[in-house]
Amino acid sequence: MKRARIIGTGSYLPEKVLTNFDLEKMVDTTNDWILARTGIVERRIAADSEMTSDFAVTAANRALQMAGISASDIDLIVVGTITGDFPWPSTACIVQNKLGAVNAAAWDVSAACSGFVYALTSAAQYIQNGTAKRALVIGAEILSRIIDWEDRNTCILFGDGAGAVVLEAQEGEQGILSSHLHSDGSYWDLLYQPGFGARHPASVSGIEARLPFLHMAGNEVFKVSVRSMYDVAVEALETNAMTVADVKLLFPHQANKRILDAVLKRLKLRDDQMYVNVDKCGNTSGASIPIALDEANRNGLLNAGDILVFDAFGGGFTWGACLLRW
Repeated sequence: MKRARIIGTGSYLPEKVLTNFDLEKMVDTTNDWILARTGIVERRIAADSEMTSDFAVTAANRALQMAGISASDIDLIVVGTITGDFPWPSTACIVQNKLGAVNAAAWDVSAACSGFVYALTSAAQYIQNGTAKRALVIGAEILSRIIDWEDRNTCILFGDGAGAVVLEAQEGEQGILSSHLHSDGSYWDLLYQPGFGARHPASVSGIEARLPFLHMAGNEVFKVSVRSMYDVAVEALETNAMTVADVKLLFPHQANKRILDAVLKRLKLRDDQMYVNVDKCGNTSGASIPIALDEANRNGLLNAGDILVFDAFGGGFTWGACLLRW
């Protein structure tokens, strides 16, 4: 049986660093308050000239270089993003053009912070059924463009960045062993961007009402996210007749440290079994897992045969997990 195996990783973080001390000058908050509630020390912010597709292309090129293949070898490009260059066309199509991936079909996946896991699962299905041989999966976000910088409860959380992986069809036991996706639309209004879409078209009054900015009911999101991330990680392990003892590293969506600590505790994982970089990146939504994966990979933390779990939760609500053998 052919599996979808990751053969290259890449990531990109913009140069501008926004620290908690910088935020102290912008809103009514303090470094200690942010650190205690989120575990975040700093986050990266896109330059005015940078677009989501630029982030995606840089991360993709680094993944392609590691994989030792060219863009023309790619059959699919799937981008998980909620902050694309435009409402449409898809950012994936723009990335395809910029990369010169002339043989690739391309589309976006909108699953908020679960975007990378949803995109990865989507691409892996095409590889596993023989429709595609190689795929480029990217999570890319510029959340700073949809954040209300006057709202101290949300502006402290988010950052910008992109991560990418190259998938290839290979025989053997390495690769994605299973994927598990879930959603519950009854929670849609707890984490969303009200405008501008068909429900609230672009208008001056909509701008004055701050509709283009992200809205979040933080306490409610926390409760459901911890439970959902725990449940789907257990589902992935049980499907593969594994336990937490088999896991080398869990790569959770880097929402905030309180959520990560709660998931760690419920799963009864050791601290060294969870990869955490939310302190220096903030919440980068669909980009968080592939950024973390690339960091771990380039730092030599992954070895052939390691069992990894990607575990995400996002607006919609959406959540999901992928279990793979490295």
